[in-house]
Amino acid sequence: MVFRRTFWRLSIGILLLTTLYAFQRPFRVYPSLEPYDDVPMPPDWQEKAEWVQSRLMYPQHPNALFARYRFGAMDWREGGTSWTQDYPRADRHFATALRRLTRIHVRSVEQPVNLDDGDDVFNWPWLCAGEMGDWKLTHAQAARLRDYLLRGGFLMLDDFWGPEEHARFMESMNLVFPDRPIVDIDDKDSIFHTVYDLDDRYQILGQWAFRGRMRYRAEGTVPHWQGIYDDHGHIMVAMTFNSDVGDSWEWADDPGYPEKFSALGIRIGVNYVVYAMTH
Repeated sequence: MVFRRTFWRLSIGILLLTTLYAFQRPFRVYPSLEPYDDVPMPPDWQEKAEWVQSRLMYPQHPNALFARYRFGAMDWREGGTSWTQDYPRADRHFATALRRLTRIHVRSVEQPVNLDDGDDVFNWPWLCAGEMGDWKLTHAQAARLRDYLLRGGFLMLDDFWGPEEHARFMESMNLVFPDRPIVDIDDKDSIFHTVYDLDDRYQILGQWAFRGRMRYRAEGTVPHWQGIYDDHGHIMVAMTFNSDVGDSWEWADDPGYPEKFSALGIRIGVNYVVYAMTH
């Protein structure tokens, strides 16, 4: 009898997992905003895994910082716009780091997620996005993202600087949660202590700051580690304002990029992932 119950539970679990994979959008690669197109596909990219670095695709703000960079005007649904900043190199580096530093079974490639693709977003319990001063969600996209978060999804938002970018960021964030405050996360919050103790956090500069390009962007800014909490006191949106965690992943293998930024950025990402999976 025990064997029979175990058999049926296992069978149902396999059926549910198979059903989940059947409804997920297939993996696809888009042109990146970054000046490289040579990121190789890992040999195990088709392997199924328990966790995926899912990247939120979003429409670009008309006043976006990178509105006509590299490719000129493009349809955001085809890549090459602000949502592809750091993509896919940062995603694959972070996936590799998460594999090495935890026991999580991580897929080696990322998953771009479009909120307009029906219920697909609900297949991916973790989302990250960068260049948040450049997003411009529609009301329908904001509503779906709010539903996703209230159902237990987690969203990490990164790389927006200063009052101008923050104002553009808030245009969409206020559509998602007009009634929930953004607060600085307390040092004692478990998100900073799930794997690493991260009381000593410092501003993470992007690679652009060390090549003289847009150095002005960071001048006079102070890092903020912010969050939006659900009704149970758990963080569902984590924001790194005035820091560039994405670059700390993307350039972690570049000798010209300071190691201390990648060391902190990767630890922050690891903590956020484990927190999202356990809270």
